[in-house]
Amino acid sequence: MLNIVLVEPEIPNNTGNIGRLCVGTGNRLHLIHPFGFQITDKNLKRSGLDYWVHLDWKEYSSVDDWMGQIPDISRVFLFSSHSETSYLDAKFQDGDWLVFGKESVGLSEGILATFSNHLTIPISPLVRSYNLANAVAFAIGEAKRQIEYDI
Repeated sequence: MLNIVLVEPEIPNNTGNIGRLCVGTGNRLHLIHPFGFQITDKNLKRSGLDYWVHLDWKEYSSVDDWMGQIPDISRVFLFSSHSETSYLDAKFQDGDWLVFGKESVGLSEGILATFSNHLTIPISPLVRSYNLANAVAFAIGEAKRQIEYDI
């Protein structure tokens, strides 16, 4: 199982889609406040469909609260458009933490400074960034491929 972390998610549809993705791929979702929506938001429920009740998820009041749950910080991977290291070059393991920032600005400098594993998803220079739910899908797909086939 992977731990998918959304730091201060802003868009309920993205979080709902990521929740559904986590159910489908057998991963745990971690949500760090503040959110740009309520967990009861109809858009979150619509995007997550009826899968939200099956989601293994936790919420945290702050980044510090979440960090207290991490047994090994070397297994935390931050996704940032500012990184030079492709996620395709990472060596993922079962139990890893894949961390994504809020849609409007990504991860804060403070969070980026706390962890050493920074990854990016290659993208055309014509596009500024991927949709958050798509970025999470890329990352889960590659990590699961590596873990299942023990590459």
